[in-house]
Amino acid sequence: MTVIVQQIVYTAKPQRWWLLAEALGFVAPFPPDPAWAEFHADGVLAVHEVTPEHGAGTTEIHLLVDDLNAAASALSAFDVSRADMEGVGEVLTVRAASGVSVTVSAGVAAPAGGDIAVQPIWFQEDLAEPRTILESLGLRAGISADRGGWVEMLSDGGSVGLHEGEPRIGLSFEARGDLDARASRLTDAGFEASVVDEAFARTVRVADPDGGAEVWINGIQDDLHGYHR
Repeated sequence: MTVIVQQIVYTAKPQRWWLLAEALGFVAPFPPDPAWAEFHADGVLAVHEVTPEHGAGTTEIHLLVDDLNAAASALSAFDVSRADMEGVGEVLTVRAASGVSVTVSAGVAAPAGGDIAVQPIWFQEDLAEPRTILESLGLRAGISADRGGWVEMLSDGGSVGLHEGEPRIGLSFEARGDLDARASRLTDAGFEASVVDEAFARTVRVADPDGGAEVWINGIQDDLHGYHR
């Protein structure tokens, strides 16, 4: 089964997010609309207007698959509901015991590739459950912390990070190449951006268009001390 990660961000400032997406290196396959816009690279970034259920800064994980029936069968051991969504078609909603949910629909996008990828972070205390859910759909583990607490789950486009913490979905990206040059491009596009050295890798921090916590663009992790592939 082919699986592409789509990271959905809800925003009150869609035009600002379009500019940020393009400055990061994403490409819009069709003209963006304030209600919904897509930007492709390694995986898909979707920019959604705010709704009564999703305020500005909310992030969701949506998985695009080439066979929804196969996905439903693979997820049969979990709490899954199936419903029609206007403009999308049939959508599976998978709910973890923590209350975090991810959605799945048919219609795999053809990612443009490139050196920027979506990597939403699924936080919860028990990582075994989300890992099993994602592995059921064909995602595979990449870099993992030796002591637990972090697992990178790779797909055919984009990835999902699993991180111990209070249950929620967090927004993040992963970038290959020169992070200083990327931060400069963001600054030139009118965003406050800086490069920070973290224990796992260097990361670009950029101001959130909606005024929330900084958006993280993590560099590729080369130092595996305390981690393994």
